[in-house]
Amino acid sequence: MDLFKIDNLTKNFQNGEVEEQVLRGIDLTLKQGEVTALVGASGSGKSTLLTIAAGLQPATDGEIIFNGQNLASLKQDQVRKIRAEQFGFIFQASHLVPFLSVEEQLMLMLDVSGSKMKKQEKKLEVKRMLKLVGMDHRKDAYPSSLSGGEKQRVAIARAIIHKPTMLFADEPTASLDSKRSIEVMKLIQDLTKSLHITTLLVTHEEEMLQYTDRVITMKDGLIQKSA
Repeated sequence: MDLFKIDNLTKNFQNGEVEEQVLRGIDLTLKQGEVTALVGASGSGKSTLLTIAAGLQPATDGEIIFNGQNLASLKQDQVRKIRAEQFGFIFQASHLVPFLSVEEQLMLMLDVSGSKMKKQEKKLEVKRMLKLVGMDHRKDAYPSSLSGGEKQRVAIARAIIHKPTMLFADEPTASLDSKRSIEVMKLIQDLTKSLHITTLLVTHEEEMLQYTDRVITMKDGLIQKSA
């Protein structure tokens, strides 16, 4: 059984009196331990596909099968529970909470995901995760004192601290310079492999594709090719 599969997915938006079809029958299977990149021009549907796959917005039709369950047929509270416990998210902006320290950002994520660990166990897990992303020396720092690259490293640690099965990343390097972009992509690649995560990301930066396992090109709401 495939862990994550999209079958004949469509998405329509109402634009005034005109209904526009943004996704036109997408079929896609994602493999565990792989980074799959969605690429394409603006308006191709790649970000819409990612957000629907992540359960952040509903599809018009089609199936999203995760771990044997069709997300489209579940109630909203069931989808929210799956998102909190088994999905991780990284966006172009880090979206760190400004009044929480680096350590507190990750502690909050463990609470949100429903972790049963005791407080001291959580602290040890946070320490381990921050060391994994090279940010253990900044555990007491606040977002205002971090560089863009450091913020994204914290965002990655926060996204995987609860050991998600799926990781969704929407333009995770778009706001970074080339050096920091490579560092972040290498980190996503390494963590996907070492933690056996299934990662789906959107990017428009061709130089980042060397750190992915598969590249899917989209155009006008359709998959043009998969390599």
